[in-house]
Amino acid sequence: MTLLRFALAAASALACSAAIAASGAVVSKAVEIKGKTPADIQAKFGAFCAIKDWHPAVAECVESKEGEATFRTLTLKDGGVIKEKQMSRNAEGYSYKIVESPLPVKDYMATFSIKPDGDGEGNARVSWTASFQAKDKPEAEAKTVIQGIIDGGLASLAEMAAK
Repeated sequence: MTLLRFALAAASALACSAAIAASGAVVSKAVEIKGKTPADIQAKFGAFCAIKDWHPAVAECVESKEGEATFRTLTLKDGGVIKEKQMSRNAEGYSYKIVESPLPVKDYMATFSIKPDGDGEGNARVSWTASFQAKDKPEAEAKTVIQGIIDGGLASLAEMAAK
């Protein structure tokens, strides 16, 4: 039975990897928060519009509904505006896609999750992964922009969570 579970898990991981690779560029980062449970982190940083509280580039976030769909409109400190649609949500986090943006990307999909850190009780691991196609810029430049957004956001979140 263990071999069957392993085979199914491997097949699932391979299928997910193929789907992500087919979507273009992928960037990701995770931070470990010691002494805080996932529930602690989720309560403070896990809401869809909580990004305004921890991301240094975001000045404002407005959450809205269009039918059954949930959106957030981010106003950046430099004046840019990004509209995102929440695609799914569960106890560990959410996934979303960019609907409108000045960023050099298209077909942007991302997942933000908060899970237990495997090396001890009372620790959390916050992950942010995005896949996209470059738009109007070389892929390397688009990856640098998105990686910078993710890195800056998670560094700020980790610093705030540690307090």
